[in-house]
Amino acid sequence: MKLLSLAMISSVLLASAPTLADSPTPAKPTDTKTTETKTTTHQHHAEAKAMTVKGEVVDMGCYMAHAGKGPDHKSCAMKCIQGGMPMGVLTADGKLYLLTMSHDNADPFNQAKGMAAETVEVTGPVHERSGMKSIEVTAVKTAAAPARARSK
Repeated sequence: MKLLSLAMISSVLLASAPTLADSPTPAKPTDTKTTETKTTTHQHHAEAKAMTVKGEVVDMGCYMAHAGKGPDHKSCAMKCIQGGMPMGVLTADGKLYLLTMSHDNADPFNQAKGMAAETVEVTGPVHERSGMKSIEVTAVKTAAAPARARSK
């Protein structure tokens, strides 16, 4: 069995490769009409209803991976959120909303970044797509934590 040198293999490949002269020439356009491009504005809230959602700010990575939430998870959630992990609000009845930033004012969204593991009220347009709920943060404030059921 003979070993072929890299130079020999390269020359064989290059010799068998099609050249630019072998490639078909692109067809020339026969229609020279220009088409108008209709410009539409980007409407974020055309069908979205503004709501206020109350719940705990969670980092989506830890919550989705291992149900990370609550005061014991606060320092981890803060670190994850400051590192760029998406945030969500987990309601008392178990609904999870992805928090999104308002194009008009990022301040409330950025304020929510410092509220991990806290109970908050987030106000803004709510969307649902492909099974995921989101709320665009136009306002955020701390709220009283839901009352826990007492055992007798």
